[in-house]
Amino acid sequence: MKAVQFLSGFALLALASLLASAYDPSPLQDICVAINDPKDGVFVNGKFCKDPKLAKAEDFFLPGLDKPGNTANRLGFSVTNANVEQIPGLNTLGISAVRIDYAPYGQNPPHTHPRATEILVVLEGTLYVGFVTSNQLNNTLIAKVLNKGDVFVFPIGMIHFQFNIGKTNAVAFASLSSQFPGVITIADTVFGADPPINPDFLGKAFQLDPNVVKDLQKKFINGN
Repeated sequence: MKAVQFLSGFALLALASLLASAYDPSPLQDICVAINDPKDGVFVNGKFCKDPKLAKAEDFFLPGLDKPGNTANRLGFSVTNANVEQIPGLNTLGISAVRIDYAPYGQNPPHTHPRATEILVVLEGTLYVGFVTSNQLNNTLIAKVLNKGDVFVFPIGMIHFQFNIGKTNAVAFASLSSQFPGVITIADTVFGADPPINPDFLGKAFQLDPNVVKDLQKKFINGN
C-alpha cells in the first residue's frame, strides 16, 4: 500500500514539474544579466549571462515609460516594451511589462502571447477588452468595459484584444509572466505570412472567396 502511495505521490510531483517547466524556468542564481557577447558568459534561457559580480544598476533599469507611444498608424495604438531586450537584468526572472497607448477608437487587435499570462491596468480612458476561450470551451468570449483603475487578466495562450471606445486617448500598463512573452497577431500572421499561405486553403478555412483572401494578403504583406 505504501509503495502505491509513494508511486502516486512521485507521479504527482513529476506532473507538477512538467507543468512548471512549461513557463520560464526558475533561476538558480541571484541574477543573470543578459549579454550579447558570449565571451566569459553562461548560456541560460536563451541569453548569455555576464559575470554577476559585474552587474550594475543600468542592467535593471529602463527610462521613458512615462512618454506616450506613436499611435499614428492604421490601428491607432502603440506598444512600448520593457522585456529582456530592453532590460537585460530581467533574464531568467520570468516577468516583463508593456505600456500601451491608444488613439480614440484605436485597437490592439486580436493576438496571443505564447509564453505568458498578462494582467492589464487602465491608467486613462475607457477600453473594451476580452479574450476567447479554446475550442474545448466552445470559443466563449469573455469581455468587459474597463475604466481608469480597472484591472483585467488575459490567460496564457488565449486570443485577446483591447479597443479604445472613448473619444479621448487611452493608456494602459500590463505585466506579463515571461521575460520575453512573444506576440502572435492573428490577422498579420495568417494573411501576412511570407511566403503567403495558399489562398484557396485560407478561403476554405475562413469561408471566403479566394480573391478576397488574395486582397487581404496584399494588404498585410505590404503592411498596409
